Amino acid sequence: MWALSYPQHYTNYVQTELAIYKERGWFGDGIANSNFVSGVGTNMVGLAIAGAYQSGIRDYDVALAYKAIRANELDGKDRKEGSGKMDVEAFVKHGYSPFLDADKTNETGSHFSASHTMEYSFSTFAAAQMAKSLGKTDDYQSFMKYSNGWQQLFDKEQKLIRPKYADGTFIDKFDPTEPWRGFQEGNAIQYTFFVPQNPKGLIDAIGKDQFNKRLDDIFTTSQKNGFGGGKTIDAFAGIKSLYNHGNQPNLQASWMFNFSGKPWLTQKWTRAICDEFYGVEPIHGYGYGQDEDQGQLGSWYVMAALGIFDVKGFTDLRPIVELGSPMFNKAIITLGNKKQLVIEAKNNSKENVYIQRATFNGKP
Repeated sequence: MWALSYPQHYTNYVQTELAIYKERGWFGDGIANSNFVSGVGTNMVGLAIAGAYQSGIRDYDVALAYKAIRANELDGKDRKEGSGKMDVEAFVKHGYSPFLDADKTNETGSHFSASHTMEYSFSTFAAAQMAKSLGKTDDYQSFMKYSNGWQQLFDKEQKLIRPKYADGTFIDKFDPTEPWRGFQEGNAIQYTFFVPQNPKGLIDAIGKDQFNKRLDDIFTTSQKNGFGGGKTIDAFAGIKSLYNHGNQPNLQASWMFNFSGKPWLTQKWTRAICDEFYGVEPIHGYGYGQDEDQGQLGSWYVMAALGIFDVKGFTDLRPIVELGSPMFNKAIITLGNKKQLVIEAKNNSKENVYIQRATFNGKP
């Protein structure tokens, strides 16, 4: 949403993160009073900056930004607590973060190894695209190799992401709905779909028909619980559920049907989430069991209600915009360049949620 309409906010954000990097030597996973504090243990700042760059937002020291992004993705030496990615050395060594039975994260792996691997695979993809833009071919190829780290944790029998030890064996007593064992604030069913950088790769690995059926079934089941952990107020109510919009481990999942040959299911489910997860009555609010982090739930709603999104967060070399189902008959967006984007949905209603055709500036 910043890239679309508020590029100055995005610029300010990047400049702030670069100021922290210059002062502290690392991007911060958690920052308070200009000091590193506990965050969630990972670090997606580099991905956010790469997204700004690919969106044409470049009013900062690009060379410094790339240097910081590269270090964030690959370097574990003298890494400070509070910068996150304390297991990045293990990820670089193995191509995935190995599972540790103990509840800790260090240079050998992490207790949250699988969700870390999924996040690092996405963020190295973003770094790869920026490297390619800057003509850094060797870095591009290296980063792209790491962006496929999720494949090493893909259990071909169960067709799920499954934590793996450093010796290459999968963990035993594996429960796909169990949180906090390999997956931070989520589970294998939720995180298996977290491959926004390579939807085709994931769809091919699962099989298109099985992918569509499984994901459609997940949303059908999740709808009964308000697309979270149920209709009670508890920020972590959904960590065992099949889909948990309120804690945001996988907010691009409903958009993945755009890549699996059934875009109407993206239209169906994004519209349903807008209508049923969000609300304004006191007990409902943003959603039962919501955990609004830095405006992510609110901005997701804005984009979904407009009917436009990008699962890659504009990190691709040439970002694209995917279509959903606009909730409004007409929306006028003032873009960052002061031009206007007008989205008109003709014959739109609660029942008519499916797009029959779309044109942009008169062209299909």
